[in-house]
Amino acid sequence: MYLEISNPMDYHAALYIRLSKEDENEGPSESVTNQKSLLNEFVQQHRLSVYDTYVDDGWSGTNFDRPDFRRMIGDIEAKKVNMVITKDLSRLGRDYIMTGHYLERYFPEKRVRYISLLDGIDTGVESTANDITPFRAIMNDMYAKDISKKIKSVKRDKQRKGQFIGGKPVYGYKMHPTERNKIVIDEEAAPTVRRIFGMALEGVSCRQIAVQLNAEGIPTPATYAGLPVPNPGPYTGLWSSERISEMLQNETYIGSMVQGRTVKVSYKSKKSLRQPKENWMVVENTHEPLIGRETFEKVQVLVASRKHTRSRTYDFLLKGLIFCHECGHPLAAINRKNAAGEERLFFICRTYQRFTKAGVCTCHSIKEKTVTDAVINKVREVCKAFLSPSELLPAVQEAVSQARQENTLEGELQALQRKIDSLTANLDQMYMDKLSGILSDADFQRIYLKVKADRAKLEKQQKGLERQIERPVPQEDRARELVQRFIDSVPTNRELLFSLIERIELSESKEIYIKFRFKQLDFDCFEANS
Repeated sequence: MYLEISNPMDYHAALYIRLSKEDENEGPSESVTNQKSLLNEFVQQHRLSVYDTYVDDGWSGTNFDRPDFRRMIGDIEAKKVNMVITKDLSRLGRDYIMTGHYLERYFPEKRVRYISLLDGIDTGVESTANDITPFRAIMNDMYAKDISKKIKSVKRDKQRKGQFIGGKPVYGYKMHPTERNKIVIDEEAAPTVRRIFGMALEGVSCRQIAVQLNAEGIPTPATYAGLPVPNPGPYTGLWSSERISEMLQNETYIGSMVQGRTVKVSYKSKKSLRQPKENWMVVENTHEPLIGRETFEKVQVLVASRKHTRSRTYDFLLKGLIFCHECGHPLAAINRKNAAGEERLFFICRTYQRFTKAGVCTCHSIKEKTVTDAVINKVREVCKAFLSPSELLPAVQEAVSQARQENTLEGELQALQRKIDSLTANLDQMYMDKLSGILSDADFQRIYLKVKADRAKLEKQQKGLERQIERPVPQEDRARELVQRFIDSVPTNRELLFSLIERIELSESKEIYIKFRFKQLDFDCFEANS
């Protein structure tokens, strides 16, 4: 277990300790105290200088965003630490991809020596134990995966039984005070839920309900539950039509436990994906209903009847590039009829659209074509100023020449030759099988003729490719054509626009701000109707 360190004075060691809830089940040997004792014994024996001890208690090995692990990485970046010591490799992590990243790339690049005591791993010396480190990392990862499967199976079983396994119950309910995995009506929030369903039953739209609740200052479900908001925006803490619609369609309010609406991508990721409704786990009559089933079903009919009026998505040139200058959020495109009854796309601030009466932002309404034309004209000016055929021609000629040298026809020719060689080898093998009696004369003739015909067909293709490759390419003409095509297509090509422009902002006073990806192209704002 103990390794040789010939120059202990050269190192400033970090003692890293990690313990997860799963590790606690393996006994006291995995405890923080035990790990700390083992590491201290090692550094004392080898007279090492310890910069700091880093402890992540209750953190999974598949998560590398642990507080003290990140603190240790910060000290490595600051060159305060050049040695990391753990009890075993699994303490560093159980994700073999990330563990390999730190062992094979990060630590060597930062000149950090890593030692795992029980595994005998020491990146500062040549050792056979180091050679099997990747396999140890994979085994640790498999352990984490197995634990994840077991936990997932237990949770799924509880869901099938109608037991609540989430962190926070849906708005209007709270955890049972004495029974685990059971929810009861939250009498403080329940009146708001009943009122929302009542307003919907009267024909009030989801947007109008949200406006009314915001006007009265009623806390949203997230605010009521005290949930933190990672990236607060201008409409954080406000009711939205989407939230109301989701509540009106939630069967939890009629006494059914609805779970499994989202599923984590994997045990290594925190990201969850929404599941189709047919994959949800719905168990009826698990708790007291907050809304009568008859009321709920009538509301579903009303919600469904308004679906056709919901906003549609449209494709337009600046999609993904155009933002509100005031609030910073993307602009929405809506369809409106002009005085002549013709449908036209208009830009409008999405924040204003969702929270009109909250006064968060302003309308920004303007024709999509007006803004697009103004942007295209400005981009054309930039292209004329910075792009000219004479300047681009040498670079394009070089690219054309290189492309000719690396022509895919050469690759196709090589692939054909390999296939021809393979068929020739098959013919030779068939002849030997015929001589040895493995293949009958009739079968030999039938297969031989087919393979020979296939080979002849490939040989014909081969000759055609050889002739095609021998033809000279008019490089200069091709280069000029590519240059002109590029300059002409920049203003109207989405791919090229995205490569040039990072962001376009539209202000309420119809001013357009373009932020290019290259500083030399930046310029002041201009009027949309210019």
